[in-house]
Amino acid sequence: MLPLKKILFPTDFSEPSYEALKVANELALEFSAEMTVLHVIHPFPAVPAGPVPAYNFADVLREMEVSATKSLQEISGDRIPETIEKEIVVVHGNPAGEIVRIAADRKVDLIVIATHGLTGWRRLVFGSVAERVVREARRPVLTVPAPEEEK
Repeated sequence: MLPLKKILFPTDFSEPSYEALKVANELALEFSAEMTVLHVIHPFPAVPAGPVPAYNFADVLREMEVSATKSLQEISGDRIPETIEKEIVVVHGNPAGEIVRIAADRKVDLIVIATHGLTGWRRLVFGSVAERVVREARRPVLTVPAPEEEK
């Protein structure tokens, strides 16, 4: 695994994920590694039966992708040192599955992910993205807990 050459940092744009970014930055600087900054756009839930909303879902998905790309560019400019080579990736799908897929496709050496997320009944129903990534990834995963005030 060492030295690290490729690091994957998935983000949901939350403050705890930015704590994980600090760790990813330190590692990337220490090992002169490149970083893939990833956001996964979760699919829409099923639309209930009844009148169809007046939305063009393809346009909504495109707008979400444009917005996510813009946010990743801002993060890259504001929170990642210029000396780190980085790639921005936005994909659609199940977050844990896509993180694992991107890690394998890009042959990353390490995934750095925050452990925050849903709690209580929502976690039981929806599960934890970080937990699934740790279980399913065939790459090492470094989990970074949220600061105490964020939990």
